[in-house]
Amino acid sequence: MAKVMLEVAGLEAWYGESHILHGVSLEVREGEVVTMLGRNGAGKTTTMKSIMGMVGKRTGSIKYQGTETIGLGSNKIARLGIAICPEERGIFSSLNVEENLLLPPVVQAGGLSVERIFTLFPNLKERLKSQGTKLSGGEQQMLAIARILRTGARLLLLDEPTEGLAPVIIQQIGATIRALKEEGFTILLVEQNFRFASTVADRHYVMEHGKIVDMIPNDRIDAEMDKLHEYLGV
Repeated sequence: MAKVMLEVAGLEAWYGESHILHGVSLEVREGEVVTMLGRNGAGKTTTMKSIMGMVGKRTGSIKYQGTETIGLGSNKIARLGIAICPEERGIFSSLNVEENLLLPPVVQAGGLSVERIFTLFPNLKERLKSQGTKLSGGEQQMLAIARILRTGARLLLLDEPTEGLAPVIIQQIGATIRALKEEGFTILLVEQNFRFASTVADRHYVMEHGKIVDMIPNDRIDAEMDKLHEYLGV
């Protein structure tokens, strides 16, 4: 069995006075794609931001490849080899596609070359000199993912990558996630769309009210469908 790359134990997190996460524990093994499912406000994005050191106050334990990161700032966590693709995508509208793509620094060897990125996202190559504002939602999402692939990060945190996108673009994002898994990337994915999640993930954690309430292996997802509908209110 592959070794554990990310181990979160007893994670608590706050935004100001608001206590958001209540003892979150999960693990992601090398080469896995793992999703966090849950309704809006369940704490999925806060979990991602806590892993990345982007939440003001957090306690508990977050280990990446055995290194405790709970006391580290986000810049140091990034240098260990973790990268986040946030829900809001963070594309700089004043920069073109090429400038956005080359913006994040390389943190370690092993990142994808620009040429390889263009084989995953041929649309971006065609739009290289287009301003960030001129891109469709799907193209912005592709650029946001592409940007972190250059950095050399091996653990990718993808927050709602399919939200608001057309079905054809969602299929392309799914194909990209499967290709990245084949290349040895490890991915933790926040998703509302569990039907999409079931096409890419090995396992699914379900969150409610800032806690992990279940873990469902992907090969059990059909058998657990009634329970999932109940959790997700769909």
